[in-house]
Amino acid sequence: MASLLTAALPSPAGPATSHWEGGGRDWRLVLAGDWSEALPAPPAALRAEPGIRIRVDMARLTHWQPPLAGALWQLLAPLSRAGVQLALDGLPRALRSQLARSLPPAADSGRPTNEPEEPPPRWHETLSFIGATLAALARLLRGRTAMRRSDWLWQVEQTGPRSLGIVLLVSSLVGLIVAYMGAEQLQRFGAQSFIANLVTIGVVREIAALVVGIVLAGRVGAAFAAQLGSMRAGEEIDALTTLGVDPVEHLVLPRLLALLVTGPLLTLCAGVAGLAVGGVVAVGLYDVPMAAYVATTRESLSGWDLTVGLLKGSVYAMLVALAGCRQGLNAGRSAQAVGEATTAAVVQAIVWMVVAASLLTVIFQRLGV
Repeated sequence: MASLLTAALPSPAGPATSHWEGGGRDWRLVLAGDWSEALPAPPAALRAEPGIRIRVDMARLTHWQPPLAGALWQLLAPLSRAGVQLALDGLPRALRSQLARSLPPAADSGRPTNEPEEPPPRWHETLSFIGATLAALARLLRGRTAMRRSDWLWQVEQTGPRSLGIVLLVSSLVGLIVAYMGAEQLQRFGAQSFIANLVTIGVVREIAALVVGIVLAGRVGAAFAAQLGSMRAGEEIDALTTLGVDPVEHLVLPRLLALLVTGPLLTLCAGVAGLAVGGVVAVGLYDVPMAAYVATTRESLSGWDLTVGLLKGSVYAMLVALAGCRQGLNAGRSAQAVGEATTAAVVQAIVWMVVAASLLTVIFQRLGV
């Protein structure tokens, strides 16, 4: 004895409609258009009693929003308490997992019949997260986002000014190392005047962006993973989903956009700090005239080096945000799992940055920029 509950959403556009179809033991709940309305109550002919089995079939689903989870819960929870057996394998994975954790077990069984499925592979989680992020960005560009401007400004303040001090310190020390070691080699050929070229190309084009990326991975990426992981362990993210708030728009998008703004700005500051310390080394230790150092630096910066460096800084910052938020949203529900997610976020961000640096270097070399 089985009833059929089908939810179909042909397209994300058009007026929202919902109605029941069928009779006897076979019923369908048909949803059409851009879903935004409450689901209709089950017909009186559909009796909620032990032995009835309802299968949720969403094979034709093409678009759904988080409010659908709350509406389905309100519809299915009373049926489950009355003894109706619910089969949720036809739902999308995210929706099925949410309902499986929140729906009560059937009254005539000693265990839930809607147990969540085995966790998907990690690469599948990463692709799903990136897809959800891109969808949230698309909604932002269309002006249909739920992201609050205050959340974005708060993240800009947390990731930018609060990271500036450590970025300047590390970049200055790295610039000192590059200038000193390079000058030692150039001095053998009497080419100290080229110290400015070495520092400008090395620091501005490559090192400043990497320094910013590594600092952000350790300071910001780890914080993102810890914050979101703690929220997941405390079921705050589940609560947002149940209330119809998209966690990606509410939590991930402000962090990603904040780093896209502060990443290139921090890279610019890191490059200036590296050039300044390189100038101190060249002028103070190797007797390069200050005017010559400044003129050579300006000449080197007239090319694509500054543009390439800022672009790399933006890419690295974006990867840090994606790695931190991805690990946090998919963390386990214990303190140990949150710690593991924090560590994984830093490692994953650095690996992604190294891969991106290699690819970007090859691409820019092939393009001659």
